[in-house]
Amino acid sequence: MNAPDSHPILTSEATRALEAKLFGGDEAKEWAAMQRAGRAVAAAVLRDFEEIGGFPPQGRVLVLVGKGHNGGDAMIAARAIQEHFPQARAEVIFVFGDRALRPLAARAWREWVQGGSAGGPPGVTANAGGSPALPAYDLCLDGIFGFQFRPPAEPRVAELIARVNALPIRLRAAVDLPSAGLFRADFTYATGCVKTTVVGAPEAGRVRYLDLGFFPDVARGGDPRPGALNLATERVLTSAVLAPLAGFRVSSSDKRTFGHLFVVGGSRNYPGAVLMTVLAALRSGAGLVTAFVPESLVPAFAAHAPEAMWVGWPETPGGGLALEGEHLLRVRLARATAMVLGPGLGREPETLALAASIVGASTVPVVIDADALQPDIVRAGTMPRIVTPHAGEWMRIEASVSGGAPVTQVRKGPVTRIVAGDGTVYHSFFGGPVLARGGSGDILAGLIGGLLAQTPDDPLLAAARGVVWHGCAADLLARARGQLSVSVTQLLDFLPAALRDSGHEQ
Repeated sequence: MNAPDSHPILTSEATRALEAKLFGGDEAKEWAAMQRAGRAVAAAVLRDFEEIGGFPPQGRVLVLVGKGHNGGDAMIAARAIQEHFPQARAEVIFVFGDRALRPLAARAWREWVQGGSAGGPPGVTANAGGSPALPAYDLCLDGIFGFQFRPPAEPRVAELIARVNALPIRLRAAVDLPSAGLFRADFTYATGCVKTTVVGAPEAGRVRYLDLGFFPDVARGGDPRPGALNLATERVLTSAVLAPLAGFRVSSSDKRTFGHLFVVGGSRNYPGAVLMTVLAALRSGAGLVTAFVPESLVPAFAAHAPEAMWVGWPETPGGGLALEGEHLLRVRLARATAMVLGPGLGREPETLALAASIVGASTVPVVIDADALQPDIVRAGTMPRIVTPHAGEWMRIEASVSGGAPVTQVRKGPVTRIVAGDGTVYHSFFGGPVLARGGSGDILAGLIGGLLAQTPDDPLLAAARGVVWHGCAADLLARARGQLSVSVTQLLDFLPAALRDSGHEQ
């Protein structure tokens, strides 16, 4: 089983130790890293602005600068944005005055000033510790405090942040982490590494990890260097996990080379869920997909997705899958390499008893989703399984996932977490509120299932790839169509582009 491409999430103490190893106090190395960080923040901000129509050519930028490197990063980012949009205007507030800037932050400001005309760069004004001059801004870059900040913030600074929080600002961006835990960010751009303090912090908004090359040798596990810190417990997934899927396939392959996924689900009351799962599975690269659904649904589904093989299942009076149809699955099971069970299944007792029997008899790894996330089903059988609960479903099955068959957990939420059997937690910061709509989880189940069919011996890798692919496609959808007026099946159209972009953080 391969550990998915990921980097460690570090405490402040571990970050200090890492930077000491990387830079050793060498200002030239630190300056190069600051340049990379600032420009990476600018590029990420402009990408994320696309979700709300793009950065305006004459946009107004507020830059909050403290004393240290975060302030330098913010100024370099603002300068890079001005290079893209020369008519943009920037207001820089030196929260502690420009004379308090540490050497590299002072250099960032000096080079920005010297890069303009003799009177300084056009469209940049400096403000020593005062209040914002305008009533509204398009962008605010928060670079007041870094990870070495020790609370509390002095009252004057806290009041300034409160005033900024109250302003109408289209996108609020924190560099590395929200200052003093007070700045309210839409996005936090974690430069170089993700700090534990931003994970799950409501003030951080959506976290974007900007890889600056700090971990060239640890993508697939802990840091192998002598005396290294323990970096393996909490990790952030990178889009490089998708890169192998974007490469050439073996020329001698055929459809059986890429696995055969069985999908079991659907009911008269919830017909759409299983169809979305099958549509996603068909886009996952799986060679074959067979779907077992209530027999009344087969004609419409086969017309909509003729690439799948549809098997009609006898129905309960309520329109769910009946126990009497289990032989339909069992006589075909030897053909499968993986299974997805649960989308649109419903909660009729007979159908849930059937689901437990299916998992108990399965000879292939199973993705257990939606209504099949019940204690008796999750703990049935001995084959590896991937469970995909949201928060409410997790509360229902939590006590059932320990012991017994190997379980990979995909805990869905604003930040989806994949918990491996050894306890390592992999965080995915891809995607966003565009996924907060019905059907999103059904598509994720189909992607994970299709990937599992291709790598049945590696459920963790299939789960990680499915979650990242799903999230990257969601980012692309939101940038192309916005967050509001979209349908969840549009995610499918952005899966190819997400693969082509793999290896480049979204």
